[in-house]
Amino acid sequence: MTFATTNPYTGEVLKTFPTATDEEVMAAIGRADAAFRGWCETDFATRATVMQAAADILRRDIDTYAPILTLEMGKLLSEAKAEVELSAAIFEYYAKNAEMLLQPEPLPVSDPAEGEAMLVADPLGVLLCIEPWNFPYYQIARIIAPQLSAGNTMLLKHAANVPQSALAFEALMIEAGLPEGAFINLFASHEQVPLILNDPRVHGVALTGSEAAGSEVAAIAGKALKKSTMELGGADAFVVLKDADLEKTVKWAVFGRHWNGGQVCVSSKRMIVADEIYDDFLTRYTKGVAELRMGDPMDPETTLAPLSSQKAADDLKAMIRKAVDHGAKAQEVGPEAPNQGAFVRPTILTEVEEDNPARYWEFFGPVSMIFRAKDEVDAIRIANDSPFGLGGSVFTTDTRHGAEVAKQISTGMVFVNHPTMVKADLPFGGVRRSGYGRELLGLGIKEFVNHKLIDVVDIDAPF
Repeated sequence: MTFATTNPYTGEVLKTFPTATDEEVMAAIGRADAAFRGWCETDFATRATVMQAAADILRRDIDTYAPILTLEMGKLLSEAKAEVELSAAIFEYYAKNAEMLLQPEPLPVSDPAEGEAMLVADPLGVLLCIEPWNFPYYQIARIIAPQLSAGNTMLLKHAANVPQSALAFEALMIEAGLPEGAFINLFASHEQVPLILNDPRVHGVALTGSEAAGSEVAAIAGKALKKSTMELGGADAFVVLKDADLEKTVKWAVFGRHWNGGQVCVSSKRMIVADEIYDDFLTRYTKGVAELRMGDPMDPETTLAPLSSQKAADDLKAMIRKAVDHGAKAQEVGPEAPNQGAFVRPTILTEVEEDNPARYWEFFGPVSMIFRAKDEVDAIRIANDSPFGLGGSVFTTDTRHGAEVAKQISTGMVFVNHPTMVKADLPFGGVRRSGYGRELLGLGIKEFVNHKLIDVVDIDAPF
């Protein structure tokens, strides 16, 4: 495979990087394993100093880091800056909280003869993280900040179209004071993943990506008896109850579906609207989408970014055609797409019936599916009629009732009156085909530790 920076707006290939050889991969594992021997013994204060330094550098040099994201995957510059800040906040969260989150946990034993029992969290060792292109920094920070804070060391296999983002983060951690070898970027091929996971010095893998990639890597990890976490796709429901404030709701719907060019696993891909307000919502939503402006992602006037590549745009258009072939109605909205750039004109799909396979797909781009719900029960049914279960939202003026509806939606995260909230101090993860495991907070930092029991017992032997 080729690691290359290709500008999605201009189509220009700017730089290429050679794929790592097997010898380079094995050498990297050795360096990471050697680094672990020292890093796992460092105190939390030392680790926190590195995490805080990474946060400080990102904020100080935001105008250097952000344009790389725009250059490599087409993200709006304003959104790129927001991603840099989010990544900094994650590092800072663990700088402040890692020691507290990993404190030994005394166990309430029922019999004094059991002694004084406690759980301690020991790092496992070298971990592999496989990350996607849609949030090139945030996805890295979300896994390495907690795992480095826990004392593990990390190998990164990033997406092939964001190599300079991967190198920037490797340089960031070195500048922040992380020991050499504790975080290594590897331009590894898909075929080299088994080589890495079958090495006894590697103890787990965290993947964020497609359902297909997750299934393949999880199988490799399972066969090798290695711990894995999978953060995969989503087709999040955006449930609009009949009492929703439509003006506010529609604004959130337009944003929730189209930020990052619609290339977000937790974007609002399925709008499920109460029958009483369906027509009004559709009219307002169509108008809001039509006001989006495609163009140069570096231009502050641009509000809809290109897709990450021309192939991604072509594949999305093919999915739309297939949805229509199976009976859906497609309406293109807003101005024609520019002649330059990997753009897809925003498209609204309606009449996506239960026998249409597109109903259960993830459209990764500016495509909205809108469903009419007969009533609240029907809205919940449609929301749960998905192989995915990542995020979702409920819009209503009665927020207490909205929380009750949220409890009935089978997914990893549900927000009331907000499409999604990606923050350093909120957990992230899903169920079913959206994967397993959690990232961020204490849930994330404890995914790759040995929950070791230490029990001090001082009683006489029975004989």
